[in-house]
Amino acid sequence: MDSKTRSRLSALAQNIQPIFQIGKNGITDIVIQELDKALEARELIKVAVLKNSELEPKEALRILTQKLQAQPVSAIGFKISLYRKSKKDIKHIEV
Repeated sequence: MDSKTRSRLSALAQNIQPIFQIGKNGITDIVIQELDKALEARELIKVAVLKNSELEPKEALRILTQKLQAQPVSAIGFKISLYRKSKKDIKHIEV
């Protein structure tokens, strides 16, 4: 992903609310499954990393991008954003 696209997605992500939280249990298989469904439906999602989590936001972003085969968009404060094109060729976001 080039910097222009990442910047555009980051701007779009500022206007959405986090739909998941990563807490003290970390990134479980259930969290991965639910995030996978959300990425398929929305393409761009925001996740909050709670202060009681053992993971730092950038570390959580790295793990999630690998497990979900998604693109990292941003890690600002305790919020991270991910993007993945829909597998069904339904474009929710024009990149």
